[in-house]
Amino acid sequence: MSGTTSRSTPTTASESAEGPRRFEGRRIKAAIVGAGAIGRGSHLPALAELAAAGEVEIVAGVDIDSAAVEKLCADGGIPHAYTDLDRMLREQRPDLVTIGTPPTLHLTQSVAALRSGAWVWCEKPPVLSLADFDAVEAEEGTDGGPYASIVFQHRFGSGTRHVKRLLAEGALGRPLVAHCQTTWYRDAAYYAVPWRGRWATEGGGPAMGHGIHQMDLLLDLLGPWSEVRAMTARLVHDVETEDVSTALVRFENGALATIVNSVLSPDEVSRIRVDCELATVELTHLYGHSNDNWRITPVPTAPEADVAVWRDFGPDVPSSHLEQLRELIASMRAGERPRSSGADGRTSLELISALYKAAFTDTTVRAGDIGPGDPYYTVLHGGAPGWAPAATEEATA
Repeated sequence: MSGTTSRSTPTTASESAEGPRRFEGRRIKAAIVGAGAIGRGSHLPALAELAAAGEVEIVAGVDIDSAAVEKLCADGGIPHAYTDLDRMLREQRPDLVTIGTPPTLHLTQSVAALRSGAWVWCEKPPVLSLADFDAVEAEEGTDGGPYASIVFQHRFGSGTRHVKRLLAEGALGRPLVAHCQTTWYRDAAYYAVPWRGRWATEGGGPAMGHGIHQMDLLLDLLGPWSEVRAMTARLVHDVETEDVSTALVRFENGALATIVNSVLSPDEVSRIRVDCELATVELTHLYGHSNDNWRITPVPTAPEADVAVWRDFGPDVPSSHLEQLRELIASMRAGERPRSSGADGRTSLELISALYKAAFTDTTVRAGDIGPGDPYYTVLHGGAPGWAPAATEEATA
């Protein structure tokens, strides 16, 4: 676990008054916040590969656990280990901060990094509510950065790029029916970690903490959604949040989708299927995918030449933190807003917020319905009886 501040939004003045930084002709200085499994196993290897290519210099690691951060730095050849984020930002002035800490810390850490002039690459869920997301976005630069981007690595790689292009060009005809499935298994030991399964520290259940990746990928492929209906349940685990959810989603293009998010499923799978007029596209994997994980099944009358083009994914570039980070670094050098940030990054969190509201109020929720003044804008349980923590229910009674 990593962090140096509480979840409340920082109020110190911005340190980036000099305007957006420029990176021409030099390495981008990066710092890793969080020395846990994500920092060690995903952020460090991706940054190290880009460092070997001359793109990045890893200048610091941060974690409240001094032993953990010292080991991270020793293993990664990182020169400076810190237990205080604010001190690291002042002394090292990194250009990029990667955040792999528990979700409750993402707001303050993202804001602190942006105010220091650093770009942010933050693990999902980016923050705990739409209100928090908007608070982070309000700290971004207005022209050329810094910007805050979410780690949605499943969007990146050759398979997603190829299928997204086919759908955008209409090569497969109109999308008609879709299915998005994140059915994983987590036992009681997993939820024994104190911050898991609690609204105040994890933000939500499997819809927020697990299924967000596939939901984001579905939105990236199909575009804006228009309305959602949903159900949630707490069937097995002793948690505040749900442990399973289902949803029906209508997209602006007319397609209808089902979404299932579960941590109760021994046969684990991550799956997206889109049935179009001319072909079905299906992705089946678990935590990452390559070209071989995609399958395209044409209608019987499809011309063989067209099918050959559809099935030609090109050189295999698997989805990964590295692929997203490559693109983020390119965006930094161009002074452009990266994908998975701003409105593009917000869309999956908006759908998840709407899913919870639809389930807890037994209503249809439409895109744009949840804004300031709506209880689901500030917390995903919305104060709903039976779902909100007891203290919240008593306060709103």
